[in-house]
Amino acid sequence: MEEEYKNKKNKKIEKRENKKDGGNKKNNEKKRRKKKKEEKGKKIRGEGEKGGEEGALKGPSIMPGGSSAAWPEVKGIFQTISAKVENDEPCCDWIGEDGSGHFVKMVHNGIEYGDMQLICEAYQIMKDLLGMSTDEMHDIFKQWNEGELSSYLIEITADILAFKEKDGTPLVDRILDTAGQKGTGKWTATVALELGTPLTLIAEAVFSRYLSSIKQDRVEASKLLSGPNIQFKGNKEQALEDIHDALYAAKIVSYAQGYTLLNEAANQFNWNLNYGGRSEEHTSELQSRSDLVCRLLLEKKKIKKKKKKR
Repeated sequence: MEEEYKNKKNKKIEKRENKKDGGNKKNNEKKRRKKKKEEKGKKIRGEGEKGGEEGALKGPSIMPGGSSAAWPEVKGIFQTISAKVENDEPCCDWIGEDGSGHFVKMVHNGIEYGDMQLICEAYQIMKDLLGMSTDEMHDIFKQWNEGELSSYLIEITADILAFKEKDGTPLVDRILDTAGQKGTGKWTATVALELGTPLTLIAEAVFSRYLSSIKQDRVEASKLLSGPNIQFKGNKEQALEDIHDALYAAKIVSYAQGYTLLNEAANQFNWNLNYGGRSEEHTSELQSRSDLVCRLLLEKKKIKKKKKKR
């Protein structure tokens, strides 16, 4: 249906020399469209865009790729409308050739899948093992958001845990425990298999969504397998510190695997990816704003400065 719509639309805009192809796309689909347009002498840009509803108001993170000749013509416009990081730096820079813009957007969506799954597992341990209330968990996530785990996802987790229904019951307890997906997490895991790159954490996050979606099967299974009734008798404060550290370490694994996949894709597809610009964009992507990425970016800049001095 999308392809049919594009074919009809393209008849009206065929005279344009510089075209944008936005939204979620598979890399091979973007490469096919780019080749088709360039054969007609057109410049086509494939752009991954992130930000959600806040991005619509404050500017999105834009990841342009495709025809390199198209970028100078639109650079000023897109860097003006994009979100901004520190020192008013635009959350938009050239990513690379072919479908690299869409590819990078896809991988970072996959990283978000991993982040969300990790938060869910931290929540479950607090609730089912430590026996914490939603108010207690709200306080912990709020505290974590003020430290090295600071991120948009941790922030809204704290907010959700604090939200009450009119009768005073926690909203989170009334949310159905099933999760859907738009496909980018699955695409990320599939590409990792095709390229032979380990992406264990993100792939497991995708499988967890599949598992959550078979709600009726889980309900039936729970009637036969009740699971253990564990009574935690250890040091609660120490356990919370361990959960915090495990979450932080797992996030590092997720980001490392994601960037390893980007590096392998660049090698196999002959892309010259702009890793520095990409990291800066990720620091202010409104759906995954993360202090961890800021730290990684600062370390990378320190390394670059040391290399220049040498």
